[in-house]
Amino acid sequence: MENALTPPLDLPARVLPMAAMPAGGEAVTLAGVIRHFGAVHAVDGVDLRVARGELFGLIGHNGAGKSTLFKLMLGLIAPGAGEIRIDGTLVSGAEFRSVRRKIGYLPENVVLYDNLTGLETLYFFADLKSVPRRDCAAVLERVGLAQAARRRVREYSKGMRQRLGFAQALLGRPQLLFLDEPTNGLDPEAIREFYAILRELKAQGVTMILTSHILAEIQERVDRLAIMAQGKILELGTVQALREKMDLPLWFEVKLAHADFSAVREALGNLPICAIEARDDHVAVQCRRESKMAVIAALAALGGRVLDLNVREPSLEDVFFGFGD
Repeated sequence: MENALTPPLDLPARVLPMAAMPAGGEAVTLAGVIRHFGAVHAVDGVDLRVARGELFGLIGHNGAGKSTLFKLMLGLIAPGAGEIRIDGTLVSGAEFRSVRRKIGYLPENVVLYDNLTGLETLYFFADLKSVPRRDCAAVLERVGLAQAARRRVREYSKGMRQRLGFAQALLGRPQLLFLDEPTNGLDPEAIREFYAILRELKAQGVTMILTSHILAEIQERVDRLAIMAQGKILELGTVQALREKMDLPLWFEVKLAHADFSAVREALGNLPICAIEARDDHVAVQCRRESKMAVIAALAALGGRVLDLNVREPSLEDVFFGFGD
C-alpha cells in the first residue's frame, strides 16, 4: 500500500541496546541477520527479540526491509549471515518443520483462488496445515464471513478477501502470527473487529508481529515497536519510550471561560515556552517535556478561567519522521 512515508536518506548506522521486554521468555530471536539481493541490502545486520505473548509492531517506509524480514523469520528465504530462532529453534534447522505448524502468516498481498468459495478456500489451507476441516466454519464466523462462506471468492470485496486471508492465518490456533499490513482494505468497523480479535489472542498468550503504514492505528495498540530503514533497525522500544527519547515538544490546548488569552500569557510568562497561539476559543501552548508539570501548575493557578485542558503527546508519525531526519 503506497503512502506518504518517504525514505530518509543517508541514515547513519546505530548500535542499539536491546530494549526491555515483557516477562515470559523469547518467541523470536534474531542475531546479526543479513540478507542482500545484489547491491540491495534488504536486511543489514538486524538484532531483535520478541517476547512470548507480545504484540510487536514493525514500521518503516516502503523498501525498508520489513517484508524481507518477515520472510526470513518464516524460513521462506535464508539469511546470508546471522541466526534466527523461533521458540528457541533454528529456522534453518530440521526441527523447524514442527515449529512452523504453530505459525500463522497473513502476507501483504493476499492471493486466493477466485473459483473457490470462502469455505472451500479454508478447506484448502486446512489440508495444507493438517488442520481438521470442521474448524473452518468457526474461523470464518470469527472473522465475520459466516454469511459469505459459500460465495465464490471472485464475488468478495477487497475487505472480505483480507478477512479471508486473516482467517487462513488463524487456522490451527497458531502461537505466533506474522501480519503484514493486515488491515489493508478494511473499513473502520472491520479494523476495530480485527484488533478486538488480536486482544483476545494476546490474552491467550499468542505472540504477534505486525507491520502497518497506518501509524495512528497501531500507536496505542502495540506493546513495543521497531523502526526500520535501509535494512536496519534504527530504534526499538515502547511508543512512549521513543517519544521521550526524541524529546519532541508537547502541545497544551487550553479552553478559556472568557477568551482571556492575556491571562494565559501572563501565567506562563516566566516559563520556557516554545510557542503560544490563540486559536478560536482556546489557546495552544507548546513546551518541552521537562516543562510539562510547570505549565500544568501555572495553568491550574488560573482556576475557573480554564474550562478545559488537553495535553497532546507527539504522535507515532511525529516520532517516525523525527528519527528519520
